[in-house]
Amino acid sequence: MKAAATVAVAFFAWQSFATELLTPEKIEAGVKQVDLERNLWNLNQIAKKNGGNRAFGLPGYKASSDYVLERVQTRFGDQFDTTLQYFNHTFEQTRDISVTGPDGEDVPVITLTYNNATPMPGGVTAPLIDTPVNDVTGSGCEAADWEGIDPTGKIVLIKRGTCAIYIKLRFAKDLGALGAILWHQVDGVPNSATLDASNIGLIAPVAVVAKSVGEAWKARLAAGEELIVNLLVDSVFEERESWNIFSETKEGDPNNVVMLGAHLDGVQQGPGINDDGSGTSGILEILTAFRHYKGFKNKVRFAWWGAEESGLIGSLYYTSHLSEEEADKIRFYFNYDMIGSPFPVYAVYKGDNPGDAPGAQILLDYLLAKGKPAYYGGFGTGSDYVGFLQLGIPSSGLFTGAGAPTDPCYHLACDDTSNINAEALTLNAKAAGVAAAKFALSLDGVPPRIKTTINRRNKMQIRAEFAKWEHAAQEAADTHTCSHKNNNLV
Repeated sequence: MKAAATVAVAFFAWQSFATELLTPEKIEAGVKQVDLERNLWNLNQIAKKNGGNRAFGLPGYKASSDYVLERVQTRFGDQFDTTLQYFNHTFEQTRDISVTGPDGEDVPVITLTYNNATPMPGGVTAPLIDTPVNDVTGSGCEAADWEGIDPTGKIVLIKRGTCAIYIKLRFAKDLGALGAILWHQVDGVPNSATLDASNIGLIAPVAVVAKSVGEAWKARLAAGEELIVNLLVDSVFEERESWNIFSETKEGDPNNVVMLGAHLDGVQQGPGINDDGSGTSGILEILTAFRHYKGFKNKVRFAWWGAEESGLIGSLYYTSHLSEEEADKIRFYFNYDMIGSPFPVYAVYKGDNPGDAPGAQILLDYLLAKGKPAYYGGFGTGSDYVGFLQLGIPSSGLFTGAGAPTDPCYHLACDDTSNINAEALTLNAKAAGVAAAKFALSLDGVPPRIKTTINRRNKMQIRAEFAKWEHAAQEAADTHTCSHKNNNLV
């Protein structure tokens, strides 16, 4: 009787908040620019108080998590069921990185996540050796690019771009290079990237320099000069705990779930306000709007992913651990990663799965009706939709661009509250809210996920299943750009 009374009290409390019937128009109206921007201000303050970032394995992520939980669990616990899913992953932090140029100058550099260390304390000092530029298949991306080059005991100069960075760095290490200087392939400040924890010990230590520096050194080498440089990388690796946050409506059929996701972490290089404070704020305000309403058929689940910037670790952990039955219950997944870029495009994800179309159409129609040049863009391998695509779950989402010209502060310290287009953020969040509300009311026209059930007694099929997820994780890290194109800004 006591348990029954507790349930009754909880249900009554929920009913007392949710008094009106849900409509898409009410959710649209409930998502407000001032509230979206307030969340971003708070996330920026969290970064300022925690070493300038909100990254996996560091205090800023825990503080960001507390911010979300204070809303969904503490304040709205009567209306939403909230859980945390914990996982462990290899954490890397570059404690120090420097390049001393051939004229004794300190060269501005950035590091890459999962960079490998040079010998300490002095790093490596060695002649610089050039590699040919190949803009077709990528500089240093194939064995043919290294023919006639002996980098043994030297530091190699390589142009960035086209293929995954780790491929260039594995060639360099395997051929005896002490380190690598990777020069950025476009003008402007270089952005960071993720090399993936699986490359620890297998790649040459690296520093990324500006295009102008790389081209100047390349010209001097071509003129016959010997250039001696010093590269120092002090990196540490260790296992650290992180987690995903899930908060779902108490109302709605648990066998028909609509999911919205955004990653809660950012890169170590900055506060991560567009990437992905924008998506985090967007789905938080949609959840806040939902609390007022009842009368919807399908359950809505909100997900804040952990360790996305380290290679989609949280979302891949979640999707790879779903049972067949649990995966069947997720009828549609919406991904919101970078929805407020300062010079936005309005890309709507739509893939080859016919089930993607109903959700993508809602988002596209909303943005077009608001006068925005929205268009369909294909999925890549760089954001948290990857695991859902692997499972054949119909998916869509929004993306406003990464890197110049759409977001020049992508993965940089300047990704703060000044790096947001408030109109794009608000319109995209409202579009996401309308889509969530429509699917909460009805999933008519959304087919079940596309699936191939493996024989759990067949060892070859089981090994293939594991290999599928390992490949997804590797590719996600190697091409991680938070974009819908997998060859962007690698």
